[in-house]
Amino acid sequence: MRIAFLPVLAFLFAASPAMAELRLLMVEQEGCVYCAEWDRVIAPIYPKTREGQAAPLERVHIRGPYPADADLGPRPVFTPSFILIADGREAGRIDGYPGEDFFWGLLGQMMEETGQFNREETK
Repeated sequence: MRIAFLPVLAFLFAASPAMAELRLLMVEQEGCVYCAEWDRVIAPIYPKTREGQAAPLERVHIRGPYPADADLGPRPVFTPSFILIADGREAGRIDGYPGEDFFWGLLGQMMEETGQFNREETK
């Protein structure tokens, strides 16, 4: 019986749009007080959030090396910078840490613009 369902499952997977692979690069450097503030306020909860589960965090030093598998825009000048990667390409960027409320709002907006994330699903 299981064999009869395989063609149906194959059709469903082929017919559904592929979900983007999302990840969030945090570009940081030693001595950055805003990086330290983000680490204090956001880092402990980020992996537990829908955003953190959809776009796992990857830390990168401002001088690199940067992920070879990511097509990024210009190198960041400010730390922290948060670069949302969708399917290997930069999909958005937050330069600096504007505080908790702005961070979540800006990140959610960037993620929604990928078409693969909807903040309203949790409300």
